[in-house]
Amino acid sequence: MKNSFLKNKSIKFFLDFFSRVSISAIFISAVPSKINDFEKTVEFISSKGIPEPISSVLLVGAIICLILGSGFFIFGENQKIGSVFLLLFLIPTTIIFHIFPFHQRAVFMNLGLIGGLIIAGIRELK
Repeated sequence: MKNSFLKNKSIKFFLDFFSRVSISAIFISAVPSKINDFEKTVEFISSKGIPEPISSVLLVGAIICLILGSGFFIFGENQKIGSVFLLLFLIPTTIIFHIFPFHQRAVFMNLGLIGGLIIAGIRELK
């Protein structure tokens, strides 16, 4: 019975879409604060030892990665592109902001997201 349930194309489509929206929700929810509090976010990035002009460029890049990545991941024909954009945001962010000093919960949550994005990108290769 389990196998027939998961072979239903409508159910598979719904679960796939729901999963992509669920993973993307954390990234989508981060965009407004990065745009609305742009200067504060640049100051925070700069506090990690990155010069302010570079911090501004990195923040613009992060916003672009979050928007394009989420859009491609949810709606794109090729989810791999979305996965790559989101990984380009998530991996450096995890290293810069959560490794030193070590924020265990944030690191493990981000590792879970990284794993999910990698699985989604690999699955798209099949």
